[in-house]
Order: sequence, then C-alpha cells, then structure tokens
Amino acid sequence: MKNIAIKVLLALALCVGTKGADAQIDTTQIHKLDEVVVTGARFESDVRHLPMTVSVVGRKQIENTPSSSVLPVLTEQVPGMFVTSRGIMGYGISGGAAGGMSLRGLGGSSARLMVLVDGHPQYMGLMGHPIADSYQSMMTERVEVLHGPASVIYGSNAMGGVVNIVTRQMREDGAQTHINLGGGSYGTLQAEASNRIRKGKFTSIASASYNHTDGHRENMNFDQYSGYVKLGYELSDVWKLGADVNLMQFKASQPGAVSEPLEDADQRITRGMTSFALENRYEKTSGTLSFFYNWGRHKINDGYQAKAGETPLDYRFHSSDQMLGISWFQSAQLFEGNRTTIGLDWFHFGGQAWNKFLDGKRVDIVDKHQNETAGYVDFRQMLSSWMTFNAGFRVDNHDQAGTECIPQAGLAFHLPKDAELKLSASRGFRYPIIREMFMWGVANADLEAESIWNYELGFSQKLMDNQLNYGVNVFHLRGDNMIVVAPVNGKMMNVNIGVIENTGVEFQVDYRLSPMVSLNGNYSYLHMENPVIGSPEHKLYAGVHASKRAWELSTGVQYVNGLYKSVDPDEQEDFVLWNLRGSYQVNSHLKLWLSGENLLAQTYEVMSGYPMPQATIMGGIKIDL
Repeated sequence: MKNIAIKVLLALALCVGTKGADAQIDTTQIHKLDEVVVTGARFESDVRHLPMTVSVVGRKQIENTPSSSVLPVLTEQVPGMFVTSRGIMGYGISGGAAGGMSLRGLGGSSARLMVLVDGHPQYMGLMGHPIADSYQSMMTERVEVLHGPASVIYGSNAMGGVVNIVTRQMREDGAQTHINLGGGSYGTLQAEASNRIRKGKFTSIASASYNHTDGHRENMNFDQYSGYVKLGYELSDVWKLGADVNLMQFKASQPGAVSEPLEDADQRITRGMTSFALENRYEKTSGTLSFFYNWGRHKINDGYQAKAGETPLDYRFHSSDQMLGISWFQSAQLFEGNRTTIGLDWFHFGGQAWNKFLDGKRVDIVDKHQNETAGYVDFRQMLSSWMTFNAGFRVDNHDQAGTECIPQAGLAFHLPKDAELKLSASRGFRYPIIREMFMWGVANADLEAESIWNYELGFSQKLMDNQLNYGVNVFHLRGDNMIVVAPVNGKMMNVNIGVIENTGVEFQVDYRLSPMVSLNGNYSYLHMENPVIGSPEHKLYAGVHASKRAWELSTGVQYVNGLYKSVDPDEQEDFVLWNLRGSYQVNSHLKLWLSGENLLAQTYEVMSGYPMPQATIMGGIKIDL
C-alpha cells in the first residue's frame, strides 16, 4: 500500500499541467480562527497550499502560560507533541535531564526533532539534541510546529518534524516596555523585562530575565539568567538587514531518582546564539541569505550516591561545542500559479569534551568537527482553483556518513464550504551524531543515516463565519536503519538495526462561542510497534478562555494515558492535570495575574523516579509602559 501511494504521487507529478490561478506557496502561513500568521523559516504562504499539518501557538497563548519556558504550552496546545519534565522549572542536561521533545513518537533526546529559531537550526554540536532551557517565552512571538518529516527543507534531524520559534517583532513606530514579575510555590521567582523600539526603518528588541526555584525536592534548585537583543534595518522597500544575539546561563542541581538519590549532581551551562540575515522581498520573488552561530560551554558534576557508600567524584565533565551555518534560498513565481524555491545549506558543527580532575589532570574524550552540505528545490503549482501540487527534493552530504537523497510529494484540495483535504508522502532522515560515533564505549564510527517514510491524510474546515475551526489527520510512518545499542561480537555498540513503525490520529478544534468566550481542544492517538519514552498513547486537552472588561480567565484539563516513563514496558503512567489562570487589568499599565497548576494534586511521574510536584501556585504583576 505504501509503495502504491508513492507511485501515485510521482505519477501525478509527471502528468500535471500548469494551468491555474495565481498563488503564493510556502511553508509558513497558517490560519487559526481569524488569524493569519507567517514564520521566519522560509517565506510567506497560505497554509491551504501545504500538504502537511502545521500547528501554531500564538503570543496570547504563550503569555497566558506562567512558565518562563515556551515548551510547556506546546504539550498543551499541539496534538501529538509531548515534552518531558521533572519539576516546576528547569530541564537540565546530562543525567536526569528532562526537556525531551517528541512528535508522533519521534524525538526525545535522539535529535530526531529539529528546533529552529527564526529558521536557524538549534542543537548541541556534540550531542546533536536541542537544549530545552534555551527556549524562553520572553523572546517568542509564536511557535509553529510542522508535523512529520521536513528533511527536504531543513535536512538532518528534521525527520520527526520541526519546532520553529519565531522571535518578537515590532511593527508600529514608538517604544514599548514590558515587565513581568512573579513568584510562588517552592521559592520560585520569575523576573523579565523587555523593550521594543521602532523608529522609521530601524527596529530593536531587547529582553532580560532571571528565573529561580528551590525545587519541590531537596537538591533540585535552579537559577537561570537570559538576555536577548534583536536589531533590524530596512535598507529599502525590498531589502532588509537583521541581526540578533541570545545568551543564557543556568546552574542546576538534580537529586537523582527517589530510590537512588544523588549528592553534588550539579551543572553549570552557558549557551549562546547569534545570526545575521539579509532579506529581499519583490513582487514575484523573495529570499534570504543568513549566517548563524551557536555555541555552548558545559561543566557537569555527575554526583554520587552517599547512601550507597559512594564518595564524591574527583573529576568534572567539561565540553565546548559549536555549530555555524550559512543558508540561502530564493523563491520565485516562474509562471502563473507557480512558486519554486531553490536553496543551499552548509553546516559545520562539533566540539571538545574532556574530564578535568581535581588535581589538574585532563583526560580528553573527543575533539571532532563535521560538515554537512546540501542543495534543495521545492516546487508548488496550483493546477486549478481547487488543487495544489507540491514536490521537493534534497541532496545532502555528510563528510563521514555519506550522501542522502530526500524526496517528498503531496496534494492539497480546496473544497467547497472552506474545507481542505491534503495527502502527502515524505521521507525523513537523520545522520549519526558525534556522540554516537565517537564518544564512550558504545561508539561506532561506521554508523549510517536513519531513515523514515511518512504517509499522511488530513482534513480541515472552517464553519459559522470562521467561528468554528477544526482539523483531523491520520498518519503512518515506518523507519529503518535506526541507531540502537546492541551486542556485536560480545561488545555493546551503536548499530543501525532498529525499526520504528507508528500510526496515529491528531485532532484539533477551536470554537469562538461569543466575543468573550472561546473553547479549544486537541486529541492525539499514537500506536507504536516499539514504544518510545516520553510519547503517550493518548493525549487530550480541553480548555476555556473567557474575558469581561478587566477580567480574564482560562482553565484547561489535560489527560495523558499510556506514557512510557522508562524502557521498562511495565512503567507506564496515566494522569489528569487541571490548571486555572486568571488576570485583572488594574489600569492601562498594570495587570495582576494568578495561576494554579495541577490543582487536582495528582501524584505522577513523567520520568521514572522523578515525581512531579503536586498543586503549585504562582502570582505576580505585569507592567506595560
């Protein structure tokens, strides 16, 4: 059946004509209720022409969530997506780390889900995975989540999908300053300030934050400092120059599993990113040339089990990593109803890792850098007023793992009564990361790329003058050559023998009951032949938002079933979480807010051995100047 689907799509690609109405097609404009938004990943587009599913979480939803991180709201609002957690604040890295992001059962800590900031890849150069504590609400305008493989446009690591964080913007002349101060359970503090300025052709955005918690368990404190600056200048009506820099540092302690508590398990992490972009936007063509650079410095004490008679470690793990890249694309309307994009990517990534002993001795673990070079084309054509054809192809070379050829194709049907029907077949891949090839005892330098095929059918519709908006999609994905640890000649090694096969359904609905009351919900079902940690079988969220004059209130219930919290198939978790959030606008400058999470005081774990906090309360003020 899967081979037949591919043949049908390829046959359509060869047989279609070029008649149709004028259209703009790209990976980024998504309708939600009455809102039309765009992403910074590539160029503006109407979501109706895309054959894949895209979920959008806007600034209002982000502000309504008390977390300083942007990730918790994604677990609520994006069907099929789940982010692991271990406490009220802070994800950490290394042993006991949370923040594993999965979508349709792909992701976790294995670099199978790509995180972008304004279209630029974000992951640790050695380990290949995103750093969850880097993604702060203060810098985020909205988040767009592309479900399923996106490797044609984004390359390796996007085999499970893409989370694109679009940073704040300032569109009108003037200056705005925003301050958010809050505190609550377990000595938790949040402080954030941002300033946005636009004067003529110049824009600037600057933000800073401090976050702290004592944690709901002993030895679980977390301190974080973050700063972000973004500058833009319009050279002309069609050319724009932009640059940004983001710095984040956190110090965290992790207490270990409750059955095996740790002492001195401390982390000191510094992460940074910067980018420069030159954009052009003409009537029938647009594109961007960008440079980006990410780096990190890590110092980790893995701790010891005092109750088991262990003694403190006499060394600390150190690492420094980098990732830099140059990306260029240009999109053009070559003829009526067409949009064709060509692009080139070059990435250079890697770093060093070593153990430094208390007596000054240094033992090197790895010193390695690698390159990835790719070119791609994305072709979209409106065949008529009711159908758009999409096809793409990428050739991607890794200087050690070889070359991958990545196709995708799909159709979008524009039906009566604001209905859309979409089908697609796409291939995703992931190159082995430096950790898997060169670090520690299971390393294998001969690893090959992982690969999956994803097949998807989706339907969406807007009713009642756009008051009701819903969508449902079904998918089936199968992957082989997956990297797993297995015995080879009596030795445990990373090898390409794993298989993954997932099938699922995702549903999302928004209903504006009245100008003051809106309802929203989503549900996802995931069947996995080989269960994955942090990917629940059932996930349901239902929420209500109401406002009247100065008052605003929202509440939501989330149900999670069949969540594997470890590799043990018997360790599954089911839980129901209820949150309640409210605010009161005192005047044009001051707002009071209050939030309660897990108000049912559920006892549950997302990670085995790390119980989550029960009911927590946060409150504070927001000041706008």
